[in-house]
Amino acid sequence: MKYIVIIGDGMADFPLSELDGKTPLMAAHKPCIDRMAREGFCGKVITVPEGFPPGSDVACMSIFGYDPAKYYTGRAPIEASGMGITMGDDDVACRCNLVYLAKTPEGTLMGDYSGGHITTEEAQVLIRDLHKEIGGDEFVFFPGVSYRHIMIWKGGLWKMKTTPPHDITGKGIGEHLPDGEGAEVLKGLMERSQAFLADHPVNKRRESEGRHPANSIWLWGQGKKARFPSFEEQHGIRGATVAAVDLVKGISRLIGFDAPYIEGATGYLDTDYKAKAEAALRLLESHDIVYVHIEAPDEASHNGDVAEKIRAIENIDREVVSLIYEKHSGDTRFLIVTDHATPISMKTHYGCPVPFIMYDRKVRQDGCQWGYSEQSGEVTMSGEEMVRSFLKGQGQ
Repeated sequence: MKYIVIIGDGMADFPLSELDGKTPLMAAHKPCIDRMAREGFCGKVITVPEGFPPGSDVACMSIFGYDPAKYYTGRAPIEASGMGITMGDDDVACRCNLVYLAKTPEGTLMGDYSGGHITTEEAQVLIRDLHKEIGGDEFVFFPGVSYRHIMIWKGGLWKMKTTPPHDITGKGIGEHLPDGEGAEVLKGLMERSQAFLADHPVNKRRESEGRHPANSIWLWGQGKKARFPSFEEQHGIRGATVAAVDLVKGISRLIGFDAPYIEGATGYLDTDYKAKAEAALRLLESHDIVYVHIEAPDEASHNGDVAEKIRAIENIDREVVSLIYEKHSGDTRFLIVTDHATPISMKTHYGCPVPFIMYDRKVRQDGCQWGYSEQSGEVTMSGEEMVRSFLKGQGQ
């Protein structure tokens, strides 16, 4: 038996008036996923335990079957692992976004959490130059993909409050700056980055082309080195992950999964869905379980773009789920799930039970006759329970 887990990041939503009271999941044309819902087992999973922020770090950890209450140390250390960064026991990792801060008469606003969706090539130049300007032995900057980067603070402090920039798009930054022990250090670095980035040639060129400059770093998600027991030790099977974002790659590598680079996988709306499906098919030849993570629905939600979110869900069905189903449905058990809700109306994550489907072509069930949506399923599980049930075929 082979196992495939497909995560549509942020797919769950609230009913929208412009969709006549439907959610994007309900409105999307997704025949393969809906067939699995009708013929499989539907339920809901609590991916964000009480007391935890509804981020993809906590939620995806749950979907891999790891209780955040036992293993969570912060988002950035997970992403550092995904980037292949080795952390010492006294190091603190911080997520380092390149952002666009908008100066207005009302104050400084978070204009764009992605720095105008800066390209990886542009971002790498900025981060490397930034390290030369304000980094050094104590603060080390590592370039990642697009706007997502990592800073390691050697011997740093980490028990402070920070805010994800995608939670405050269009809002004033003043009350969302780091707060607590060590916060002044992070705020100082952010201020110094603004002075340096303002006149950087990359940003000058972007402005001349009518694009937002990446005119500041935003430090958040800090934490100490993370440690997980391996998935193979826990379940006796070998796994791999297809993903573009370092967060999901980080979780994967921390639990002993292979997480290869996939050409064309961007972690954004323009990702190559088919390339991800084909990579998953290759990995299934040498692994027992493969996770496929697609970030696009979440990015569309952060942008408040209903049509793009529906399009992303339909692409997942047509170019990922359908392709894998056609090649492997006879001997593969499917789990279709989202990590958390990202409501269009909020443009940020929302913690609530989210729907899943367990599907095995050999075991026909009376599932959800209206298909896969936020209303699917009456049974609610934790992430650990969902993964154990999926692997054992319970509910199948």
